[in-house]
Amino acid sequence: MDIGQLQPAADALAGRVILVTGAYGGLGEAAARACAAAGASVVLLGRRVPKLNRVYDAIVADGGPTPALYPLDLEGASGDDYAEMAERIGSECGRLDGVLHAAAAFKGLSSLANTAPQDWLRALHVNLSAPLQLTRACLPWLGRGDDAAVVFMLNDPAMTASAYWGAYGIAQNGLQAAVSMLAAEQAGGPVRIHGLRPGPMRTALRASAWFGEDPGLWPPPSTYAPACVHLLAASGAAHRGEVLAVSA
Repeated sequence: MDIGQLQPAADALAGRVILVTGAYGGLGEAAARACAAAGASVVLLGRRVPKLNRVYDAIVADGGPTPALYPLDLEGASGDDYAEMAERIGSECGRLDGVLHAAAAFKGLSSLANTAPQDWLRALHVNLSAPLQLTRACLPWLGRGDDAAVVFMLNDPAMTASAYWGAYGIAQNGLQAAVSMLAAEQAGGPVRIHGLRPGPMRTALRASAWFGEDPGLWPPPSTYAPACVHLLAASGAAHRGEVLAVSA
């Protein structure tokens, strides 16, 4: 789908509380700011407080609802940490209407033989186990409303299943399967599960994997932010359980 076909209403997320992981990354920040511009109260999650503060200030300057910060290191977080996070967000904000998984850990292309065990485990955890456990913790609060959405950012599985993508590629293919699995489990309920597969964009992760390309040829992450808003809003119901591929 061409991104130009997705133009959410200006107030598409009015009154909603949206949790964005990796909120100071390229697409994470762009999506968080777009969600706030669409009326959402955004909870910014990441491990580096100064970078979260920068996004916080940008949202305030844009005139959106005052966001909240939730510093959390996905690599070291446990199930209890996610449960505490969900309870704190739900109790302090009064509700939770969406989760956008924009956090990612990628050290670059590498063969299995040349990947240190700790790097392999970290990539699997941050890119697969952590978003699924975080989602699990949030489901009770997400299910309290009439409509909620969980959006997982995905790469092309054919690309990431090829040589040298390592644990990140395996995690991406695992998330692709998780979208179908969770969607089936949540069918008929208020919680929608989505995958979003954006096209190339100007991010650090893209530069690490495609270092032979000119980054100036890629659009900025903000190009794909409307797709995030679309899926998190009520309009996303049309794509329930799907992986939505968008291009610029």
